[in-house]
Amino acid sequence: MKCNILYAGSALLALGMISTGCKKEAQATQQVPELAVMTVATDDATLMTAYPTTLQGVNDVEIRPQATGFLTKVCVSAGQHVSKGQVLFEIDKVSLQAAVDQAKAAVQVAQANVNTATTNANNNKMLLDKNIIGAPAYQTSVDALNAAKAQLNQAQANLVAAQKSLSYSVVTSPTSGMVGTIDFKEGTLVSPSTLLTVVSNNGEMEAQFSMTEKEILALTDNGSRTVEAAKNQMPPVQLQLANGEIYARPGKITSISGVLDSNTGSAQVKATFPNPDGMLRSGNTGNVLIPTTSNGAIQIPQSATFEIQDMKFCYVLGDSAKVHSTPIQVSELNDGKNYIVTSGLKAGDQIVVEGVGISVQDGMVIKPKSPAAAAAAQPQAGK
Repeated sequence: MKCNILYAGSALLALGMISTGCKKEAQATQQVPELAVMTVATDDATLMTAYPTTLQGVNDVEIRPQATGFLTKVCVSAGQHVSKGQVLFEIDKVSLQAAVDQAKAAVQVAQANVNTATTNANNNKMLLDKNIIGAPAYQTSVDALNAAKAQLNQAQANLVAAQKSLSYSVVTSPTSGMVGTIDFKEGTLVSPSTLLTVVSNNGEMEAQFSMTEKEILALTDNGSRTVEAAKNQMPPVQLQLANGEIYARPGKITSISGVLDSNTGSAQVKATFPNPDGMLRSGNTGNVLIPTTSNGAIQIPQSATFEIQDMKFCYVLGDSAKVHSTPIQVSELNDGKNYIVTSGLKAGDQIVVEGVGISVQDGMVIKPKSPAAAAAAQPQAGK
């Protein structure tokens, strides 16, 4: 009986040891994380560098009245497309028309004075010829005639000015374009200092942005070519709208300032984009995207790197599926998503692209998987 009990106890102990060993083996298996890796390769890499910008029309014209008066009619609305010469506003004409009428009357009076002075001068000439009056008397009549003619000229000039002012009561658009904000209503008193609206000639839109001194030097190959030559060789650029979408029509760099701002150390750059359908408006914000192509470059995601004391590292997969941190150097040029590696990696290296900076540690053993498999697994993980 004792032997049977002893045998049973030994069996239970053996089973326990086997069970414990299985659990440890299972735990060891579970501790090896499955992470996505990518194989580094050399290829032509095109990165888009983004520069914040605010758009404006090629010609944004401020509309100000040239006469003082009350608005009697607002003929357009904000956002409306207008043609050159189209009426935008009308100003009260009553006082301006009265000034014209008064100027016309003054011209008539001045003309009558000229006629009278002419008659007197002619009569005095005949009297002078007959020695009835002396030369001083005749000269006085001539002087009176000249003064009357001068007054007539002044009256005629005043009439032209009054008529011109009357024409200012109708405010027209000096260019074709899009009407901006209109803050004034009928009945508002306006003057030449009043900004009624802005008409933006937006057939083409200008995007202005800044480039640093280093970027300008890189653009000119450290000064080996002129800024103008560098501008002419620049590829077409793109416009990223405020919603993240890319504008359908590419643009071009049209000017680069030859002088750096002493306060910011940057140069002003201007890109022009066609806008035939008027989709773009003055005041729109976005990013100008300038492409730069590097031949035979190694490009990796920025998410696959981490930084320690201004040095960048990535995890390279080594023997026995063990990862080790490797310092790398990258180009200053980047698009915010990818880096171009200039040293530290070579074609064929495998780097970890998942969990970097979160769960990956130096010397860790992982179970590698492809980035495509990792991406496919993400929706399932979210279910």
